[in-house]
Amino acid sequence: MARRLLAPVRRVAAATHRLAAGDYGERVAVDSRDEVGQLARDFNRLAHTLERNEQMRRAFMADVSHELRTPLSVLRGELEALEDGESLHSLQTEVAMLGQLVDDLYELSLADVGALTYRKSALDVAEQLRIAVAMFRERLAERRIDLELQLPERPLPVFADAGRLQQLFGNLLENSLRYTHAGGRLRIVAQEAAEAVSIDFLDSAPGVDERHLPRLFERFYRGEASRSRTSGGAGLGLAICLSIVEAHGGSLSARPSPLGGLWLNIALPRGAH
Repeated sequence: MARRLLAPVRRVAAATHRLAAGDYGERVAVDSRDEVGQLARDFNRLAHTLERNEQMRRAFMADVSHELRTPLSVLRGELEALEDGESLHSLQTEVAMLGQLVDDLYELSLADVGALTYRKSALDVAEQLRIAVAMFRERLAERRIDLELQLPERPLPVFADAGRLQQLFGNLLENSLRYTHAGGRLRIVAQEAAEAVSIDFLDSAPGVDERHLPRLFERFYRGEASRSRTSGGAGLGLAICLSIVEAHGGSLSARPSPLGGLWLNIALPRGAH
């Protein structure tokens, strides 16, 4: 009887040893509803989480190595071309992209350990949007992207870090600028909603397939194969946006835009008037 009672515990113990040795695919058969069965279910959930984290770690390292390898290969070729006296423009472009990738990775690593600094104060979101949009008007005009900015006459108060808000809005504007087809539209709407300030970025085609929407904020994730590093960067911009919004106690979500592209909604806790 003791052997029968201890057998499932021994199976969990043996599986735990294999899991500790790195066999993340290990699972235990669950054949009871008692405490031992619950232990087996908990073990299986832990093993699944560890297996998924290991897969994400490997994918992350593969993506980082790929993103670094591409500009470094170009740099190597351009440096060789310099011996023949060719232009430095392509070389400067690759260095800038490599620098941005390193900066983004550093920023996300700081966010992961809670080391990003935020200097929050009472701000007007509408004014922050006007400042951000002003810096992108010329580039949007060059691509013939029609910009529509809808702001209320009254202030939209939040308690936030002005620099981080500019980084957030700049990343979202850059996202629309890169992906929206020339001659398209970008609509930005800010308004009060319940206990939050709601900010919507809606752009025109191309859209994002709905099955990709839940993963848009993952690091290095690109929903469409056509969104190459040449036009879309390293795939870290929206991950940084999510980090900034969550640090302000808000939320960031994505859905299809009625204009044919992507609709990103930011909800920030409303500050005092």
